[in-house]
Amino acid sequence: MFANFRRMGRNFWLYTVGRWISQAGWVIQDVAVPLYVLDRTGSGAMMSLFIMAELIPRLLINPIAGVIGDRYDRKKLMYGLDIARGVLLFAVIAFNLLGIYQLLAVQMAMSVMGAFFSAGIVGMFPDLVEKEHLARANSILQSGGQILRILGPILGGLIYAFGGIKLAILINAASFFGSGLFEILIEYRRETRELSSIREVWDDMLDGFRFIRASKDLMVLVSFGVLLNTLLNPVFAVVLPYLARIELGLSAVRFGSVETAATLGALAGNMLIALKLGERSEDFLFKALFAQLICLTGLAFVTRSVLGELAYPALLGIIALTGLFNTLVNIPLFTKLQKAVPNEVRSRFFTAFETVMMATTPLGMALVGPLLDAAGTTVIILALTVPSVLITAYYYLRFRETVINIGLENVEVVP
Repeated sequence: MFANFRRMGRNFWLYTVGRWISQAGWVIQDVAVPLYVLDRTGSGAMMSLFIMAELIPRLLINPIAGVIGDRYDRKKLMYGLDIARGVLLFAVIAFNLLGIYQLLAVQMAMSVMGAFFSAGIVGMFPDLVEKEHLARANSILQSGGQILRILGPILGGLIYAFGGIKLAILINAASFFGSGLFEILIEYRRETRELSSIREVWDDMLDGFRFIRASKDLMVLVSFGVLLNTLLNPVFAVVLPYLARIELGLSAVRFGSVETAATLGALAGNMLIALKLGERSEDFLFKALFAQLICLTGLAFVTRSVLGELAYPALLGIIALTGLFNTLVNIPLFTKLQKAVPNEVRSRFFTAFETVMMATTPLGMALVGPLLDAAGTTVIILALTVPSVLITAYYYLRFRETVINIGLENVEVVP
């Protein structure tokens, strides 16, 4: 086990420890800011505004960030933006910029910087480890993040109770500086290409989408992902909270335990890949996907009328298994894409891929929400998961070899 960890190399561990440090600070602030906003305003609408202030700028800026990530020095982009975010948060404390709308502006600025940061790291990370260790590397990185998501809400709540929003922001600012110091030590060099005109920015942005369209294999994978995302994202984002809070009437503590169960399941999946399966996890991709869909379909029958008092423990078990199988799907798929996409277009591809995946999500959310009150969770869950099973069966029978073979060699870049 430890031999596998040593094989990851110095650059991987510098990158990973740096990411864990910044994630720890961000989790603490992510807990403290909603508490502060609600304490100051008591407004759910204001809370929604803060969420949108983080999501919308990132969605809009993603394609441009991908261009920068492919053109410029990814290492400098990474540590520079971590240090810049630390400076911004220290300025918030130093100048007492703690008004609600001041923090809203800071949230938007952090979102924009986060988009450029992510574009840099998504292009850089696959170059830090050997291809045969990439799945294990992804799992180790994700495992630390999931442990932080389990401990973070408790720690963030304690820090907010003890020192308020200032202490939470101060810790996050320090974490960005700490992360940046680790990232500076990474040995990473690649040829850069400066932009000379706005036209080049536009052409490069489109190249990310053209790259997907030009590859039959990637089009298969993207179309599969879009269909499943459109159908299944509403299950996680809308139906599951409705099932837990409204139909089962769970308390706030029990409601929170559902998310903890999902995180523990995902952590178990990542540890399984990191400690045992490694690259062999790609062989279980479709099996894990079918298992995940069976679990989600089972949610349709987690009601008091069917299970009585067993509904709550059944919900926890299903969600934990869903988190486990979801990881056994996502890590191998992401690893395949990291292997397949050439360095020179990697940042643009992943930002384009993320944009395409997110594009249809609001449609599913908008349709499912109003139907829940009329039809109930059982009907809605079956209406979303049964077609997902059929779509997966179709892609398995028609394109299994295509999906499995992605990542065995680089996808050719078509001019």
